[in-house]
Amino acid sequence: MSSALPGSRDLPVSQYDLSTYWGRVRHSADISDPRTLFTSSAGLEHAKQLVTSYKQGQIKDMTPDLWKAKKIIDSTLHPDNGQPVFLPFRMSCFVLSNLVVTAGMLTPGLGTAGTLVWQITNQSLNVAINSANANKSTPLSTETLIKSYFLAVSASCGVALGLNALVPRLKRLSPAARTTLGRLVPFAAVASAGALNVFLMRGEEIRRGIDVFPVLSEEEKRKVEVGDIEVKSLGKSKKAAKLAVGETALSRVMNATPIMVLPPLILVRLQRTEWLKQRPRMVLPVNLGLILTTSIFALPLALAVFPQRQAVNAKTLEAEFWDRGGKDGMVEFNRGI
Repeated sequence: MSSALPGSRDLPVSQYDLSTYWGRVRHSADISDPRTLFTSSAGLEHAKQLVTSYKQGQIKDMTPDLWKAKKIIDSTLHPDNGQPVFLPFRMSCFVLSNLVVTAGMLTPGLGTAGTLVWQITNQSLNVAINSANANKSTPLSTETLIKSYFLAVSASCGVALGLNALVPRLKRLSPAARTTLGRLVPFAAVASAGALNVFLMRGEEIRRGIDVFPVLSEEEKRKVEVGDIEVKSLGKSKKAAKLAVGETALSRVMNATPIMVLPPLILVRLQRTEWLKQRPRMVLPVNLGLILTTSIFALPLALAVFPQRQAVNAKTLEAEFWDRGGKDGMVEFNRGI
């Protein structure tokens, strides 16, 4: 995200080892940390000044203050234009923005109208988040945005209403089993529509391809830092784009799974306890608490499943890249979030 700021010297990608899953989890937790939302305009400007000073060589080494500044930049500014992403649609606001919507979708006993309203609201939020964080170098047309929105809404509503009608007909199942399946209907709708939404919103990447770069050796990285060499794109690869979009769609499903599955299943069990039976007004606060707790832990775990900067063997891509790989014949590309 700091690439949009002036200076030829790149900051380290992360203070954690991104070759390991746990390192990526810690890095993703930084990007999605809701505490960065409280950064003032003055605080953001100070962070930009620190990062710019490092990129221009005025600060030689990374310090705790500089790591904190990078965290603020990465979670606030769009990497293409350097402008702040609209606050409700930042990844650091993802948990809070989705809290009310998720609670609405998981409300027990929703009728047809309630199901439609909350599924439409959820897909509207998804489209807004995807649009706000999209690659600004190849912006989506208004026609594509509208098409993506209506297809995702149709998919989620179709799945939700279809399963809501099917579950009561499963007479062989016990009432408790049917109740449990009914609580999982929103997950099926959100997972299918969420994956479809990613493919629709990033369809241009699949059609045109995305930039791939040679993987650099340690010596080449040092030369880049001092400005001796410049890394240029090897070209656009459609195969790399398919991999990037596919992994992102899968990570969205992985993120939705614990959030849409664990809270309703736990709530079903809690509603059978005497404590909650005697306090029906506590159902909503308990549901919100379960969703918030699960979301805070689930988001970085899901984002970290696949590296954001993905490296693959050049021979797995189009023939034009086979002999143009960098270290060990590898090329890399930005998968996105």
